Order: sequence, then C-alpha cells, then structure tokens
Amino acid sequence: MKIGQLAKETGLSIHTLRYYEKEGILPPVKRNEKGIRIYDYEDVEWIKFARCLREAGMGITEMKKFAQLTQQGEKSKNERINLLRQRNTHLKNQIKELTRYMELINRKIDLYSLSTED
Repeated sequence: MKIGQLAKETGLSIHTLRYYEKEGILPPVKRNEKGIRIYDYEDVEWIKFARCLREAGMGITEMKKFAQLTQQGEKSKNERINLLRQRNTHLKNQIKELTRYMELINRKIDLYSLSTED
C-alpha cells in the first residue's frame, strides 16, 4: 500500500508518517522502482503500535529508542520489556489520578444538583 492508504489505515497524517520515518521510529521503508514508499501488513502493525505508544504518552526520543531496540532483535528484548513496563506504570498512575479527578467532579455535580432541587 502507498502512504496515503497507510495514513487512512492508521489514522496518522502523511506528514507524521514521513516524520516518523525520518526520525527512525519506523523501520526502513521499502520503495518501488519509482521510489514510491510501499508498506505491507507488518509496517501497518508497527505503525499502529507506534501510535499506541505515542497516544499513551511516550515521547519521540523514547519511541526512537524503542524502535532502535526492536531492530536489534532478540538481544534487546529485556530492555524493550522494561520500557513498556515503565510506560505501563506511568499509565496506571495517570488512571489513578484521573479517577480521583473524576470523583471530585462527580461530587461537585452532586452538590450542585442538590442545591438546584430546592
């Protein structure tokens, strides 16, 4: 598939896909005889995971590190696991914090609702 199709499939803009390629977040992209980028199923799956990492709050530098480790293969597996565990812990802490915020907001809604019933 070409980059426009990939953008639709992954929900990322063409600009973002090119940026990720330039930064080394994407593995080397295959090109056809005319130099046009050609993506396959594995590329799509990698990009979807990269988007997941980004939306989970991982910064570009950390994403680049993860991509480089992935390209190293089996020998970097433990480092990749550690990066993902750190991200997981960060997300769990964010969820706890957001849950507390939601509880405070719900209490305020309840308080306001009680005062308008009179």
